[in-house]
Amino acid sequence: MNKKILLTGGAGFIGHHFVDYILKNTNYDIVTIDRLDYSGNLNRLNEVTEHLKGSERLRVKTIFHDLKAELNSQIISSLGDIQYIIHMAAGSHVDRSISNPMEFVLDNVVGTVNILNYARTCDNLERFIYFSTDEIFGPAPEGITYKENDRYNSTNPYSASKAGGEELVVAYENTYNLPCYITHTMNVFGERQHPEKYIPMCIKKTNNKELVTVHSNSNQTKAGSRFYIHAKDVADAVWFLMNYDNSKLVSNDFGGAKCQKFNIVGEKEIDNLELAEMIAGFQDVELLHKMVDFHSARPGHDLRYALDGTKMKNMGWKPLKTTEHRLKDTVNWTLSNSRWLLN
Repeated sequence: MNKKILLTGGAGFIGHHFVDYILKNTNYDIVTIDRLDYSGNLNRLNEVTEHLKGSERLRVKTIFHDLKAELNSQIISSLGDIQYIIHMAAGSHVDRSISNPMEFVLDNVVGTVNILNYARTCDNLERFIYFSTDEIFGPAPEGITYKENDRYNSTNPYSASKAGGEELVVAYENTYNLPCYITHTMNVFGERQHPEKYIPMCIKKTNNKELVTVHSNSNQTKAGSRFYIHAKDVADAVWFLMNYDNSKLVSNDFGGAKCQKFNIVGEKEIDNLELAEMIAGFQDVELLHKMVDFHSARPGHDLRYALDGTKMKNMGWKPLKTTEHRLKDTVNWTLSNSRWLLN
């Protein structure tokens, strides 16, 4: 009997890439929990599962549920025997979190507690992985990359709600001995991303020869920067962690913290102007851009985020392909599938 993964947010951007990865590289079955709101789109799942034939289609099952509510007995019964829970579902839009903080507390804190409570009922659970964000650390000064256990400094309600979810995961491992991991990643891109995000927005605007606004410092002289990473590499990192020998991990925390955390980081830092220039270059068009003081105009957004990927690298994981390779593939795919650029 195949092992089974419960993935929350499977119809989301990163979630559907993880489904695609599991289908192509393993014989595992997947159950997704989705409520299909602003972020979820079943068309993503349809595109990565349409090649399945006959009984193979039974490898993927989607259950409609809003995690603000507890999983009832009927839903639990339909999930079956779960060995892995990957909790990716979350409210993740900074601007909306600033307008309505409670919505994000309910999604990212209460929702996390509800899936953790379900995890406690799983007799054969091998790993619970909570998918978090670089933003819990706050802005990174030049030359600083945050390690997994550095202090948190949330600059908006979204990141604070994700940090709250993290602490509950830590508490459930400490209190109930759940086998938990926490991951941090940043600025994931790839096929079928929502067109409001920076990379698909740049693809669309450069293709249409429109002006691209670039997030910069207050003097409008230095662009913001990130360690961009493709969703396929994120999926590969999660699979790597699912299969890693936990006995090889040693806690360096003086208090003996048990819950291990991992930064999933792109190969190098790229500023947003350089990124836009690369996207324009792949299309052989000139970039039309304007530097804007994004932080002052939109409080809660930060100029630079940066994570230290040394831990995962020392464990034996790194992105499968270079950022340039992944970005070129994404540009070409998106232009050939322009329906995903429609709002």
